[in-house]
Amino acid sequence: MQQKDLQVLVETVSKQSFNKPFLHQATFNSRLRTTGGRYLLRTHNLEFNPKQLELFGMEEFIKIVKHELCHYHLHIEGRGYKHQDIEFKTLLKQVGGSRYCQSVPGSRRQSKWIYLYTCKSCAQPYPRKRQMDVKRYRCGKCGGRLKLQSKLRREEADQSS
Repeated sequence: MQQKDLQVLVETVSKQSFNKPFLHQATFNSRLRTTGGRYLLRTHNLEFNPKQLELFGMEEFIKIVKHELCHYHLHIEGRGYKHQDIEFKTLLKQVGGSRYCQSVPGSRRQSKWIYLYTCKSCAQPYPRKRQMDVKRYRCGKCGGRLKLQSKLRREEADQSS
């Protein structure tokens, strides 16, 4: 799908589902990683993640378009356009938009390492995704000092579980 096809799709969905015109720009943004789309408050433009269309198909993509159009129309009308607002949730349910999009595989970076800290006094284990300063933190159980027990690659930690 090209940019102009996307623009036509968004305008069509806006007319059919909301009975209101979409008067701004709709574009693909391949830099979006963890979200299906984005409504830009200042310009009123919409951006969409092209991977959502490629991986999950047109039906799921239209639900994302409806979600972003809910933000768009409510914001322009001066009503509650944020995710937590009742007006947003109600309109989203009426038009059949998706509350959350499916996650694209490989879109979230995970740490390569898992750090295992243990208490020197009571041997309480503390697995962590991030490295921490053992001089600064103490055991939550007994207040003892912590030490770095092991640093495992994520693959090794997954195999040992």
